[in-house]
Amino acid sequence: MAFIEVKNITKNYQIFKRENGFKNSVKSLFYREYELKEAVKNVNFEIEKGETVGYIGMNGAGKSTTLKMLAGILTPTGGTIHVGGIVPYERRKENAMQMGAVFGQRSRLNWDLPMTDTFELYRRMYNIDSVHYTRNVLYYTQLLEMGEFQNRPVRQLSLGEKMRANLALAFLHNPKVVYLDEPTIGLDVVAKARIREFIREINEGEKTTVILTTHDMADIEKICDRLIFLYNGEVFYDGRLTEFKEAYGYVYKISVVCTQDLEARQGLSLISSEHNKYVFEGDKRSLGIEQALASVMGQGKMIASLQVEEASIEKIVMNIAEDAKQKSNH
Repeated sequence: MAFIEVKNITKNYQIFKRENGFKNSVKSLFYREYELKEAVKNVNFEIEKGETVGYIGMNGAGKSTTLKMLAGILTPTGGTIHVGGIVPYERRKENAMQMGAVFGQRSRLNWDLPMTDTFELYRRMYNIDSVHYTRNVLYYTQLLEMGEFQNRPVRQLSLGEKMRANLALAFLHNPKVVYLDEPTIGLDVVAKARIREFIREINEGEKTTVILTTHDMADIEKICDRLIFLYNGEVFYDGRLTEFKEAYGYVYKISVVCTQDLEARQGLSLISSEHNKYVFEGDKRSLGIEQALASVMGQGKMIASLQVEEASIEKIVMNIAEDAKQKSNH
């Protein structure tokens, strides 16, 4: 039995249809019309203990809704969920004891107190023994470099400092699973790197299961080994990150610096050429990267440098969404 089992879950919302005008406003007091919104549609997946899973999709795909159902905050309209043998929305207290969560910039820190006071509060809430509590606080403070601000009131902390403290709080009681919804949103490059390293190290050291939703695809590449891609409320892809790139990242670019003129060969398109730098674009489905390189280098010109750039996850997701949109319009 997998640690997390999600079977045929759906989540529907009734949305009030509001119409303009005073007459319609009065009418709505006595009679209201609603439309059904399917946020999640028949989603299935299993996650083993210790996995790091990126749960991604476009806005409105149902990512955050799924996380809230896993956390026990929402009850699914249909289907079943088991997390560590617990139905989250039926046994919320037990589920809360085995999970941690960070939802964007929604801080759980007390605004007027230093973060260490909130840590102490959580120690009592989760009944963490003093040995594990002291070890975790020291370890996380060092790992996230929080020593210089740990005794300052939270209101005086920067966004990155507050996010690091919230992240440490989510892992403080050694949860079996942690749900992270946009944990690096709005942070600078250094803060993002520090948080990614922290999540990866805790996952490897404690075998904590991590489910991450984010629009920053670098988070997915640095943290996750597996990807679940949700499109329009349904699972479009579930598998290894490398296989996702291989299956859908078929467009690539080759950048070449050459003092002599280069031309596009069959299977390659020249998309730019300026200041001795040529950029070609190819498609793996018709021309492999090795064949493309041989084609470029086989022109007998003196090449100063050559670089291959494969499609990023972000670009792949955008392409899939665009293709699906075009198909739905036909």
